[in-house]
Amino acid sequence: MSAHYRRFEILLPLRFNDGKPVPGDLIADTIIQLRQQFGAVSAETQTIRGQWQHQGEVYRDELVRLFVDVEDTSSNRRFVLRLKEELKQRFQQIDVWITSYPIDVL
Repeated sequence: MSAHYRRFEILLPLRFNDGKPVPGDLIADTIIQLRQQFGAVSAETQTIRGQWQHQGEVYRDELVRLFVDVEDTSSNRRFVLRLKEELKQRFQQIDVWITSYPIDVL
Protein backbone atom coordinates (compact mmCIF):
# COMPACT_ATOMS: atom_id res chain seq x y z
CA MET A 1 0.00 0.00 0.00
CA SER A 2 1.47 3.31 -1.01
CA ALA A 3 -1.06 5.72 0.53
CA HIS A 4 -0.51 7.39 3.88
CA TYR A 5 -3.12 6.51 6.50
CA ARG A 6 -4.41 8.14 9.65
CA ARG A 7 -6.48 6.77 12.52
CA PHE A 8 -9.18 8.99 14.00
CA GLU A 9 -10.39 7.94 17.46
CA ILE A 10 -13.59 9.41 18.81
CA LEU A 11 -14.72 9.12 22.43
CA LEU A 12 -18.51 9.27 22.67
CA PRO A 13 -20.36 9.57 25.98
CA LEU A 14 -22.72 6.91 27.24
CA ARG A 15 -24.25 9.54 29.54
CA PHE A 16 -25.11 13.17 29.00
CA ASN A 17 -23.37 15.73 31.23
CA ASP A 18 -26.45 15.70 33.50
CA GLY A 19 -26.01 11.94 34.09
CA LYS A 20 -28.94 10.73 31.97
CA PRO A 21 -28.16 7.79 29.63
CA VAL A 22 -27.49 8.57 25.99
CA PRO A 23 -30.00 6.74 23.75
CA GLY A 24 -28.27 3.92 21.89
CA ASP A 25 -29.55 5.17 18.56
CA LEU A 26 -27.34 8.29 18.83
CA ILE A 27 -24.24 6.09 18.92
CA ALA A 28 -25.66 3.79 16.23
CA ASP A 29 -26.37 6.80 13.99
CA THR A 30 -22.78 7.98 14.43
CA ILE A 31 -21.42 4.53 13.55
CA ILE A 32 -23.58 4.47 10.40
CA GLN A 33 -22.48 8.00 9.47
CA LEU A 34 -18.80 7.00 9.74
CA ARG A 35 -19.34 3.79 7.76
CA GLN A 36 -21.16 5.68 5.03
CA GLN A 37 -18.38 8.28 4.84
CA PHE A 38 -15.35 5.98 5.05
CA GLY A 39 -16.64 2.51 4.19
CA ALA A 40 -15.70 1.05 7.59
CA VAL A 41 -15.75 1.88 11.29
CA SER A 42 -14.81 -0.01 14.45
CA ALA A 43 -16.10 0.34 18.01
CA GLU A 44 -14.82 -0.98 21.32
CA THR A 45 -17.46 -2.47 23.59
CA GLN A 46 -15.62 -1.84 26.85
CA THR A 47 -16.64 1.22 28.84
CA ILE A 48 -13.91 3.82 29.16
CA ARG A 49 -14.17 5.83 32.36
CA GLY A 50 -12.71 9.30 32.63
CA GLN A 51 -12.83 12.49 34.64
CA TRP A 52 -12.26 16.04 33.54
CA GLN A 53 -12.75 19.52 34.91
CA HIS A 54 -14.37 22.52 33.24
CA GLN A 55 -14.90 25.89 34.89
CA GLY A 56 -14.42 24.40 38.35
CA GLU A 57 -16.89 21.53 37.87
CA VAL A 58 -15.70 17.91 37.72
CA TYR A 59 -17.35 15.66 35.14
CA ARG A 60 -17.21 11.88 35.24
CA ASP A 61 -17.53 10.17 31.89
CA GLU A 62 -18.49 6.74 30.66
CA LEU A 63 -17.38 6.54 27.04
CA VAL A 64 -17.23 4.30 24.01
CA ARG A 65 -14.37 4.54 21.50
CA LEU A 66 -15.03 4.57 17.75
CA PHE A 67 -12.21 4.56 15.26
CA VAL A 68 -11.64 4.75 11.54
CA ASP A 69 -8.47 4.17 9.53
CA VAL A 70 -8.54 6.34 6.42
CA GLU A 71 -6.28 7.92 3.85
CA ASP A 72 -4.50 10.88 5.37
CA THR A 73 -6.09 13.64 3.29
CA SER A 74 -7.17 17.17 4.03
CA SER A 75 -10.74 16.32 2.98
CA ASN A 76 -10.93 13.49 5.54
CA ARG A 77 -9.56 15.80 8.23
CA ARG A 78 -12.12 18.48 7.34
CA PHE A 79 -14.92 15.91 7.54
CA VAL A 80 -13.83 14.85 11.03
CA LEU A 81 -13.55 18.47 12.20
CA ARG A 82 -17.12 19.14 10.97
CA LEU A 83 -18.28 15.88 12.55
CA LYS A 84 -16.84 16.98 15.90
CA GLU A 85 -19.10 20.03 15.93
CA GLU A 86 -22.12 17.86 14.99
CA LEU A 87 -21.29 15.40 17.76
CA LYS A 88 -21.03 18.14 20.38
CA GLN A 89 -24.62 19.09 19.50
CA ARG A 90 -25.91 15.53 19.09
CA PHE A 91 -24.55 14.41 22.45
CA GLN A 92 -25.08 17.77 24.23
CA GLN A 93 -21.42 18.01 25.18
CA ILE A 94 -19.08 20.86 26.00
CA ASP A 95 -16.49 19.01 23.92
CA VAL A 96 -15.99 15.66 22.18
CA TRP A 97 -12.49 14.26 22.36
CA ILE A 98 -11.12 13.20 18.97
CA THR A 99 -7.51 12.22 18.44
CA SER A 100 -5.64 11.26 15.30
CA TYR A 101 -2.28 9.85 14.43
CA PRO A 102 -0.52 8.41 11.39
CA ILE A 103 -0.58 4.65 11.01
CA ASP A 104 1.13 2.10 8.79
CA VAL A 105 -1.26 -0.39 7.26
CA LEU A 106 0.61 -3.63 6.51
